[in-house]
Amino acid sequence: MAAFILRRLSLLVPVLLIVGVMVFSLIHLTPGDPAAIIAGEDATTEQIVEMRERLGLDDPLHIQFFRWFGGVLRLDLGDSIFLRQPVTEALLDRVQPTGLLTLYALALAILIALPAGVIAAVRRNSWVDRALMVMSISGAAIPNFFFGILLILLFAVVLRWLPSGGYVEFGDDPVRHAKSMVLPAVALGFSAAGLLARMVRSTMLDVLKEDYVRTAFAKGLPQRTVVLVHALRNALIPAMTVLGVTLANLLGGSVVVETVFNLPGMGRLVVESVARRHFPVIQGTVMVIALIQVLVMLLIDVLYVYIDPRVRYGAD
Repeated sequence: MAAFILRRLSLLVPVLLIVGVMVFSLIHLTPGDPAAIIAGEDATTEQIVEMRERLGLDDPLHIQFFRWFGGVLRLDLGDSIFLRQPVTEALLDRVQPTGLLTLYALALAILIALPAGVIAAVRRNSWVDRALMVMSISGAAIPNFFFGILLILLFAVVLRWLPSGGYVEFGDDPVRHAKSMVLPAVALGFSAAGLLARMVRSTMLDVLKEDYVRTAFAKGLPQRTVVLVHALRNALIPAMTVLGVTLANLLGGSVVVETVFNLPGMGRLVVESVARRHFPVIQGTVMVIALIQVLVMLLIDVLYVYIDPRVRYGAD
C-alpha cells in the first residue's frame, strides 16, 4: 500500500504539468489584451505598456509558463492586482464556502443515491423503480443554475422560508449558515445524486445475480441482510470511481451555483477573474481544483482495499 501511494504521488507533478500547459495555453489563446482590461478603459498607451511589463506579458510564452509553473511548485501562485493580495491567500479566504458547499452537496447526493439505487434494484421493473429512475434522469438533465433559480423562486420568493443568497459562516451563526447553504447544496447535489443512483442500481443488479447472493437467500437469510450486508458492499466498488468523478463535477458545478446564490467561494472568484482576464487567479484556481481531484482519486483507490480485501496494490 505504501509503495502504491508513493507511485501515485510521484505522478502528481506530471499531471499538474499537463493541466498547467492546457490551462495556460487556453487562457493565452483567448482574444483581447489583459493588460488593457486590467489597466481600465481610461488608461493611456503608456499605462498599458507599463502594466504589460508589470505582469510580464512582454516575455515569450514559454518563459511566462516556466516562470509561473516554477512558482506553482513552490506553492506561489502569483499576486492578484485586483484583490491586492497573493493568489494563494485569496483562494484560502474563499476555500471555506466552496469546500462546505461541495461537502454538503456530496453528502446529500450520497444520502439520496444509495437508498434510491438499492431500492430500484431490489424492486426492478416495478413502478417504484421507474419513478426513481425518472427522478434520477431528471436530476441529471436539469442544469444546476436553472434548478437553483427554481429553488430561489419557490423557497425564497414565494414561500419565503430561506434566503435567496449570501453566505454566513458557521462560527458566526450555525442556524443562518444552514439556511444559507440549503438551496445551493440541493441545487448542486440533486444532479449528482441522479448519476450516482443510476450507477448504484446498475451495479446492484449485477451483484444480485451472483451465486453467493442466491446462496444467502437459500440459507433463509432476511432480504435486508443479504442486500445490505452481502450485496451492497461489493456493489459499492465500481460506484466509488463514480463518486470520485461526482466530486469533480461538484467542484466544477460550484462555479455556476456560487454565482447564482452569491456565495463568496472559489467559483465566483473564477467568474469575476474571467471577466477581468486576470490570468493568475484563473490559473491558480484550476491548479488547486486539479490537485484536489488527483488526491481524491488517490483516496478512492486506497478505499478500494478496505471495501474489497481481494484488492492488493502492492502485488502488482
